[in-house]
Amino acid sequence: MHVDQLAWSEGAGWAVTAGDLSSADLVVFFGSRRSLACGVRYRELRAMFPSASILGCSTGGQIHNDDVSDHEIAAVSISFDATSLCLTREPATSSEYSRTCGEAIGRQLSAPGLAGIFVLSDGLSVNGSELVSGILHSVGNRVPVTGGLAGDGAEFRETLVSADCAPQKHLVGAVGFYGSAIRIGHGSAGGWDEFGPRRQVTRSRGNVLFELDGEPALDLYERYLGEEAKALPGSGLLFPLRIFNPAHREHDIVRTVLAVDHERRSMTFAGDVPEGWTAQLMRGVFDRLATGAAMAARQATDSLAATAVGGDRLAILVSCIGRRLLMGQHIVNELEAAGAEIGLQVPRLGFYSYGEIAPHRVSGVCELHNQTMTVTTLAEAA
Repeated sequence: MHVDQLAWSEGAGWAVTAGDLSSADLVVFFGSRRSLACGVRYRELRAMFPSASILGCSTGGQIHNDDVSDHEIAAVSISFDATSLCLTREPATSSEYSRTCGEAIGRQLSAPGLAGIFVLSDGLSVNGSELVSGILHSVGNRVPVTGGLAGDGAEFRETLVSADCAPQKHLVGAVGFYGSAIRIGHGSAGGWDEFGPRRQVTRSRGNVLFELDGEPALDLYERYLGEEAKALPGSGLLFPLRIFNPAHREHDIVRTVLAVDHERRSMTFAGDVPEGWTAQLMRGVFDRLATGAAMAARQATDSLAATAVGGDRLAILVSCIGRRLLMGQHIVNELEAAGAEIGLQVPRLGFYSYGEIAPHRVSGVCELHNQTMTVTTLAEAA
């Protein structure tokens, strides 16, 4: 496996260090909505890599090793020695069709030798947990699925996905990896602290939360956020919701706000908030968030520790936009913490998202997460 990093900036265009571009099998890229919407950058990548599968999305910031950029496009090209690929895409026009979309993605990728899936989804029109459930329904719980929901900074206007096509909204793209040579590691961790009382989810439908302890959910958030409630849903990223099934308290998930409905006093989250579950507000502390990033990177690299790797490794980091908004300039702390665990010689690419997809640390089954750092490592056995 051979990996080359690329970057685009408005002043310099594409900076390409690769040699034989025609040998690349997969190109992954991340950029802002404004830089991707015209489709020119995708067409340039297609011209440079005529034989590669190309997958990318808009973001809340691009990760290139230990740096974060809002204006550059970060990309990698990957050439595999003994791994085959299949890239597919499906429209996702509304959250009600998220599971159906996931099932279709899974059916198209399900084949002998499927070793893992990396998926990028529209970040606003998709219920991420239903999308993941649909994929697993088709491929089974043992296949590792990682990836994330596209972002649009803190604007929440429109997100874009590219899967062998110009970036567009309402799209889900995924690539399947096949064969015995590919090695896929994964990790996910948060680092947020709970505060306030625990409350029961008394009314919800899918990813729309109506009531906590019989009280309108939006009322609760407005009371806790005070003046910051005027900036919802953006300010809600700083106060995610931890939910867990009281019967299985070790199985907790974090949910982040995507939209609010002032008339219905409801809140739409990136994934399901089931009725009967317990919910608690969270807030972040810089050091603990950086420690969480390091933990996720350690989980992803530990799974490859016993593998004799031939060629390069690659780490793909997907972190929540809420972490970036909270940490501000200190966001490099989590990237440096993750890089120290992964190894500075390993190329690191990623983005700030509206939701992260990775296997749960307890169950091992893939789920949608929020406010986490997730790390996917790719390598091939020697």
